[in-house]
Amino acid sequence: MDTAAAKPATIDSLFGMPKFEMPAFDVSKMQVPEVYREMAEKGIAQAKDTYDKIKVAAEDATETLKNSYTTAAKGVTNYNVKVIEVSRTNVSAAFDFAQKLLNVKSLSEFTELSTAHAHKQFEVWTEQAKELTALTQQVTTDTVEPIKTGVTKALKKAA
Repeated sequence: MDTAAAKPATIDSLFGMPKFEMPAFDVSKMQVPEVYREMAEKGIAQAKDTYDKIKVAAEDATETLKNSYTTAAKGVTNYNVKVIEVSRTNVSAAFDFAQKLLNVKSLSEFTELSTAHAHKQFEVWTEQAKELTALTQQVTTDTVEPIKTGVTKALKKAA
C-alpha cells in the first residue's frame, strides 16, 4: 500500500459538502467612480495639510521649551550666585560683630552693640529677602511667559 499517495480525509469530503470558492475579480480592470477618487484625494490633501501644521507647531513648541529651559537654568544660576553673595555678607557681618564683642568693657556697651547689630541685620535681611524675591519673580516670568506665548501660538497654527 502506497502511503505517499493516500490523502487524508477532510470533514468536507467525509460528509459530502460542496467546496466553496471565491470568484476571482480582476481588480486592475475595476473602475473607481470619479466622486470616490476626488474624495480620497481631498482627504489625503487635508491629512497632509493637518500633518504639516502639527509638525510646524511641534517644532515651534520644542524650540520654545528649549529656550525656556536655557532661561530657567541661567535664572537659577543667577539666584544661586545671589544666595552665595547674601551668605558671604551675613557671615562677614557676624564675624565683625563677634570681633566688636571681644572689645566690650561693660554690660551697657554690650547691650548697645547687640541692639545696633540686630537692628542693622534686620534691615539687611529685609533688603536681601526683597532682592531674592524679585529675582525669583523675574526668573519665573522670564521662564513661563515664553512658554505661555509659544503654546498659544503653536495651538493657533495647529488649528
